[in-house]
Amino acid sequence: MSHHARAFWLRAPGHGELREAEVDQPQDGEVLVRTLWSGVSRGTETLVFGGRVPRGQWRTMRAPFQEGDFPGPVKYGYLNVGVVEEGPAALTGRTVFCLYPHQTRYVVPAAAVTPVPDAVPARRAVLAGTVETAVNALWDAAPLVGDRIAVVGGGMVGCSVAALLARFPGVRVQLVDTDPARARTAAALGVEFAAPEDAHGGLDLVVHASATEAGLARSLELLRPEGTVLDLSWYGDRRVALPLGENFHSGRLTLRSSQVGTVSPARASRSYADRLALALDLLADPALDALITGENRFEELPDVMAELASGAVPALCHVLRYEE
Repeated sequence: MSHHARAFWLRAPGHGELREAEVDQPQDGEVLVRTLWSGVSRGTETLVFGGRVPRGQWRTMRAPFQEGDFPGPVKYGYLNVGVVEEGPAALTGRTVFCLYPHQTRYVVPAAAVTPVPDAVPARRAVLAGTVETAVNALWDAAPLVGDRIAVVGGGMVGCSVAALLARFPGVRVQLVDTDPARARTAAALGVEFAAPEDAHGGLDLVVHASATEAGLARSLELLRPEGTVLDLSWYGDRRVALPLGENFHSGRLTLRSSQVGTVSPARASRSYADRLALALDLLADPALDALITGENRFEELPDVMAELASGAVPALCHVLRYEE
């Protein structure tokens, strides 16, 4: 017996479509999941949608359950929350998160799903993958009590980092973005807001997540001597120029990268499952609802993805609602 499903595919750069799929009956150790919500990771998924994944990164950028290859046709995505319809008794009927693309039903190994805590609404749980990125970044950054910190770039990842930093005792956090509308998001997360030209300087740490050359350059300018920029941005196939002839050497500044594809060496004893479970626990905070800025039905995704990629629909996390 198989199950009928529909999935979102990138047919070619800039052109998405829904395709019919047949999902096999789950075997021992597998689960059948009916999707309730999925989320568009706007930065990465719009780069994929535009065909801007560099050839040298095709293997690295594969999603866990991706089908097809870049630049297309490809089924891509990794923010999926659903309910287990069939599988081990301990999981049947549970709401779970999975790093699965946009699809109405799917079968995966039981180990690939993580139960969503009762205190976390299914709609908010789609943020788990992005909050997991923020957890890994802060393991890399290792902020200290009382640090002065800026997050440059108020997108989905940057706001997730700011939300977690707001919990650190004595830390002063400022979200920096060119869009004044992000001030409302910053207030909801409990952090300050500033335009790039008005941001506080003399900082111990700057987390950069704007994916722009100007944002990274400004991040370096905001540091105190011997301060650190942790760069979370992924630039796709774009080259980035930096003013390293100014105070980069004299100030002994540090520029580090962070990437969620591996667990931070600072927490090498933790597994991927540990990190994701922690992210889901942190999503019990209702303040994180501020990161969800739009909602559509799954059937509308081909048009919505094009609008997100063009900027016609500004968004942090845009969620998709699945209906029987």
